[in-house]
Amino acid sequence: MSKKHVYILAIESSCDDTAVAVLKNKKVLSNIITNQKIHKKYGGVVPELASRAHQKNIIPIVEVALKKSNLNKNQLNAIAFTKGPGLLGSLLVGVNFAKSLALSLGIPCIEVHHMHAHILSHFIENNKVIPNFPYLCLTVSGGHTQLVIVKDYFSIEIIGKTLDDAAGEAFDKTAKTLGIEYPGGPLMDKYAKNGNNLKFNFSKSKVPQLNFSFSGIKTNVLYFIKDQLKIDKHFIKNNLEDLCASIQHTIIEMLMEKLVLGSKKTKINNIAISGGVAANSYLRNQLKKSAKKHNWKIFIPKVEYCTDNAAMIGLVGYLKYLNNEFSEINSTAKARLTF
Repeated sequence: MSKKHVYILAIESSCDDTAVAVLKNKKVLSNIITNQKIHKKYGGVVPELASRAHQKNIIPIVEVALKKSNLNKNQLNAIAFTKGPGLLGSLLVGVNFAKSLALSLGIPCIEVHHMHAHILSHFIENNKVIPNFPYLCLTVSGGHTQLVIVKDYFSIEIIGKTLDDAAGEAFDKTAKTLGIEYPGGPLMDKYAKNGNNLKFNFSKSKVPQLNFSFSGIKTNVLYFIKDQLKIDKHFIKNNLEDLCASIQHTIIEMLMEKLVLGSKKTKINNIAISGGVAANSYLRNQLKKSAKKHNWKIFIPKVEYCTDNAAMIGLVGYLKYLNNEFSEINSTAKARLTF
């Protein structure tokens, strides 16, 4: 094995997706994700069921990832894993498996912060365009919404964050109000493509500085739907596409307004998005429109690196490997991990 190459096996198990990837330096050789469909009938992730599914899935997925990468486990240089934040039971499955495998192979393990991985997912070699430092990154997912200045790989400043709910949660909860099955965000994006963005007017939260708030729109949509159903019991069915388009438009507008303000305040024109909501087609299109208007250079990762995945964990693992930042054997999962 050439000393120029570092092979990292990465594990991501922070929520309900069991993901394993193998990287050669910054290049992804395999990126396997298994979704847990069991949560659909509950309308959201059930933590106990998620951790059990991770236990069932992790060994077969590691085997598939290694096979697809054309490597065997003895060629690996390190094992990277998501330390947090996330569901504790789910995280523990990935963390304990990673430490056990690393110990059996006599190689180091590397802990990775989930949000750090989302922010640096742009540096995966398989992406078309790699950002220049510094860049402004809007990170939006089911659990987080943050606006950060990325000065280098390990120097990141949070300049804005949600004061309550995340944008991804707002998508899923309003989708649930409309009777859309979990996960509702991607389906809302699909229905919205045929809807009128301005058919229904929903209020946008006004919060100071570069922070966000999405609890208001969830309440607004809930009471609006309740009132309309009293008048027409088929209201949702008859207006589903327009409702999805209008809700999506409102949430994305709140995100874009803060991103524009952040760019003006920091005078940074390198703009990136990351996280699960970065896969939303309307957000991606609005970012492209704003880029032309404000003369931004934008960076949008491939969809497969937006949603929870192990490739981004491996990328940070590789960067930490170069810095000899290895984890102690007693390192454990943390559901609430600060960043």
